[in-house]
Order: sequence, then structure tokens, then C-alpha cells
Amino acid sequence: MSATAALKQEHRVIEKMLKVLFAATQRLQAGEDVDPEILRKAVDFIRNFADRCHHGKEEDNLFPAMESRGVPKFGGPIGIMLVEHDEGRRHVRELAAALDKYEAGDRSPAVKSSIIAHARGYAQLLSQHIEKEDSILYMIADDVLSDTDQEDLLTIFDRIEEQTIGHGEHEEYARLPEELERALQRQAARA
Repeated sequence: MSATAALKQEHRVIEKMLKVLFAATQRLQAGEDVDPEILRKAVDFIRNFADRCHHGKEEDNLFPAMESRGVPKFGGPIGIMLVEHDEGRRHVRELAAALDKYEAGDRSPAVKSSIIAHARGYAQLLSQHIEKEDSILYMIADDVLSDTDQEDLLTIFDRIEEQTIGHGEHEEYARLPEELERALQRQAARA
């Protein structure tokens, strides 16, 4: 497996969490409550699996490897991806702030609207971002990186998973979207 193939696999997991976020916001928009723990676990997933681990692999390893092979950091796909990573972080900060209020019992329309806006903003951004990485950026990486580069990156990625999120946690995070989807379904069945 190549490093870019491993990153694409992580994209499939992230896409599942984006569906969970969308389903949760649909419930909120319909005037229903969502268990704050579901939303808190989604934010944790985004911060740790999607950002610290996945985006960390890209920003600290893949992008510099591509740069070393002549792909410019700015004025092209790498620069765009970096801007979008930062935009995603802004959405997550705002989502987490609104979620703090929601968890504290503030179920006002303003708080729910903020959760909906930032969860959907993040989901829409990341959906488009993933498409660009899969169909443009990673293809460029595959063209410029040697097999040895890809193997070296995979070794580094394994180390990042251990050091950044902990032993066995990468797999736990990979299962989380389906667990949260089932939790939302159980909550809907009880409503």
C-alpha cells in the first residue's frame, strides 16, 4: 500500500463521520434534541483522527516530501489544502464552543443554529477538500514520489498514529462513526 492509499482509506472513515454530523444536524433542525455526547465524540474524532493525525501526516510529512520533489507549497494544491485545513479548524472551534453551551443546557435556537451552521460548514468543506485531495493532490504525489518515498511515509504514518493518538486508538477512531450512527438511530427510535 502507498502512503496516499493509506490517506485515502482515512478519508473514507472521515466521510462516515461527516454523514453522522449531517444526520445530527438534521435532527436539530427538525426541533429534536441530540445527545450531546454524540456531538462531543464527533468533535473529538475531528480534532484527533481527522486533524491531529490525518492532517498532521499531510502537513508534517506528505506536503514537505512533495515540496522536496519540486511541488510548490504556495500557489498550488498544497497551499489550498493548508488554507482549507485552517478553515476546518475554525469551524470546529465554533462548533465546540456552541456544543459547550448545548451541553450546559442551553438549547436555544441560536445555539442549535450555531451547531448546525458549523457542523454543516465543516462537513461541506471537508467533502470538497477530500475530493480535491483524492483526485488532484494525491495524484500529483503519486507522480512525484518514488516507491521508497511512499514506503518511508507509511513508516512515519505508523509512528504518528502511535505517538499522536496512542496505541490502538487509530482503529478505535475508525470504528467510531458507525458507533455514533447507531447511537443516533437508537435515540431517534426512542423519540
